[in-house]
Amino acid sequence: MSLIFEKTILICGGAGFIGSNFIQYFYNKYPEYRLVNLDALTYSGNRQNLVSIESKEMIRPLVERRYHFVQGDICDSQILNRLFKEYNFSSVINFAAESHVDRSLCSSYDFIRTNINGVHNLIETSRRHSLPRFIQISTDEVYGDVPVGFSFEDSPLNPSSPYSASKASADLLIKSYTRSHKLPAIIVRGSNNFGPLQYPEKLVPLAISNFLENKKMPVHGTGQHIRSWLYVIDFCRAIDLVLHKGRENETYNVSGTAKTNLEVLQAIHKALRLSGHLDNHKIHTRDRPGADLRYAPGDSKIQHELGWTPKYIFDVVLNDTVEWYLNNQAWWKEIKQKSVFIEHYKRQEQANYY
Repeated sequence: MSLIFEKTILICGGAGFIGSNFIQYFYNKYPEYRLVNLDALTYSGNRQNLVSIESKEMIRPLVERRYHFVQGDICDSQILNRLFKEYNFSSVINFAAESHVDRSLCSSYDFIRTNINGVHNLIETSRRHSLPRFIQISTDEVYGDVPVGFSFEDSPLNPSSPYSASKASADLLIKSYTRSHKLPAIIVRGSNNFGPLQYPEKLVPLAISNFLENKKMPVHGTGQHIRSWLYVIDFCRAIDLVLHKGRENETYNVSGTAKTNLEVLQAIHKALRLSGHLDNHKIHTRDRPGADLRYAPGDSKIQHELGWTPKYIFDVVLNDTVEWYLNNQAWWKEIKQKSVFIEHYKRQEQANYY
């Protein structure tokens, strides 16, 4: 079964936003690879994100299929061991994570379970099966607030939320395995991704969908928080380079365009050609507990070592993203009608975060 493929990659969390974009990018670029997507299909996972690939694969004989979906949890050792034995993976890329800061403030249990215990399960299984390469998708939030200058790969980790603390914990656990068990792992810390297929609890898709529904967009605090905004396909390109050219046991930051939250909302407001001032379409709420005012990951390392530079211009791809949500309203409306979405925002309203 494996003889016709040069390599087989296990992609964990491939039905989520970044994971599904990466699978589409990689599937189209590398026909010699086979991809196995392990996803638990929690609230933000959506198998429909990859329906175009699944439709293509269904017409192939099983032995020739380049993409396989497996519903399962990275915390499940039995599933992982079975998959590692069956496919003899050349590498693992882990996108699987609970990632919404607001949810981590309400309840951190799932973040500890998936982002720490699940990662431990993955790297322990990888170690036992002598995996050649493990890629962990992390976040610039592990550095915490950066009032001035930049955070680089060797900067101290200073997370401010249960979410970022869980990701920092996973990074440290992986680092310990590279030293004590010689696990060939690489950590990729991306900044705020945006683009198609993003679950509409995050700022960009929430703003677009709220504006289209004539609902006001909640803005935490003053809205002057600065984030580095990275188009998801640029991040996929960076992961691709790290997979093929990255140095073992290294960490790479991947950064984008620095914008305040209000600047992003203004750009979305403009792209949608909404009448009136932005003030008519937003409402300020109290800030998150422990909110970081500025993230500023420095990515000179990946640029100099691997030759990565962002390909896409923020304003252009933000307009493209707005267009995607305009053309795919059934996709996000179905999500926003589900109880898991509605109940979360009821809790946010009660806490005056929405």
